[in-house]
Formats: sequence, C-alpha cells, structure tokens
Amino acid sequence: MKSRRNFIKSTALTIGAGSLLTFPKTTMAQQNIDGINIVGPKKGFTPQIGTLVSMMNWMRDTMLRPVYGMSQKDLDYLHDPQSNSIGAMLMHLVATERFYQINTFVDGKHYDPGTVQDKMYDAASNLGDEGRKTFKGEELDYYLTKLAECRAFSLKELASYEDSWLEIVDTQFWGSPTNNYCKWFHVAEHESNHNGQIKYLKSRLHSNS
Repeated sequence: MKSRRNFIKSTALTIGAGSLLTFPKTTMAQQNIDGINIVGPKKGFTPQIGTLVSMMNWMRDTMLRPVYGMSQKDLDYLHDPQSNSIGAMLMHLVATERFYQINTFVDGKHYDPGTVQDKMYDAASNLGDEGRKTFKGEELDYYLTKLAECRAFSLKELASYEDSWLEIVDTQFWGSPTNNYCKWFHVAEHESNHNGQIKYLKSRLHSNS
C-alpha cells in the first residue's frame, strides 16, 4: 500500500505528464449514500446534530482501530510509573462523554449502565494513581462494551433534540461561554487527542521486552 506521501508524489507526476485523474463524483442528495466517511446529516437526527454525530462516529472508528486485537497485558501496559494504560484511557473517554451527558442532556443523570459506579467514573476522569489501580485485569471486550453503552445513550438523546439545542449557551462553563455544539464537538476532539497517545503506547508495547 502506498503511503500518503508516495500517493501525492505519484499523482503529481501523473498530472505533470499530461494525464488527468478522474474519479466518479456525486452528492449525498443525488444518491442514497451513507458510511463512515460521509460527514453530514444522518437519518434519525436533525441536520446539524446528524453532522455532529457523523464526526463523532468517524473519530470513534479511527480511535478504536489501534486497539483491536490487544491482549489484557497490552491494555494494562504502563510505559513508566507515571503513565496511563491504554485501558485506563479508554475508560477516560467513557467518563468524559458521561460528563457531557450529565451536563447537557435533560435525562443525562438517569443513565446508569449498571456496573459502572460513580467512583469508577471519578477514577477514569482523573486517571493518575486511581486510574492505574482501578483499570487493570480487564479484556478488550470490557472497554468496548463500556464505550458502546455510553455512546448508545448519547445517540438516543441526541436524536431527541432539534438543531437549536446546539446553540444553547452555558455562560459559566469553566469560566467561558460555551454552547452545546462546542461541548459535543469536544467529545470527538478529545478522542482525537487520546488516539495519538494510544498509538504511541502501542508502538512502545514491546520496546522493553
């Protein structure tokens, strides 16, 4: 498979030689097209909320790719005594999304996936020593289930709002006016941030073995 750089280089050479690359193009309105790489309105959501959901879905898919196939040992790996494990970071993503559910959804406080208690959410939010003690010894399915449960509730709630809900401003949110759109965009951006950390830790898994 060509790298992105090689692809761009070969494309430039082809065009420079006088040949034009042509690809079939269409719009979402012209065909009933959907998929992870289609950013835009989604069935079941108002247009702007659907677009936000498409970005959340894309980032979740990207973030999970590096962790598929990881063993319990991989998920528990600590690169140094102060680092966080990949498993703990996955739960940190659950806790962060849970925070925004409580902060923005009318029914957010009623969500309880059963086995996850407030103390566990606190450890996942804060990470550090509590995260290292709390999140270990679990297989990948444990974390995938927690992520899926949390996201399912988010999608259920997001489907119940109109686009105008995104514009609602919290004037005292951490000292700066912040609307719901920014809060939920941060859920996707936050996963992007930790995606880089997860990839780095994965690259170091066997460096000390």
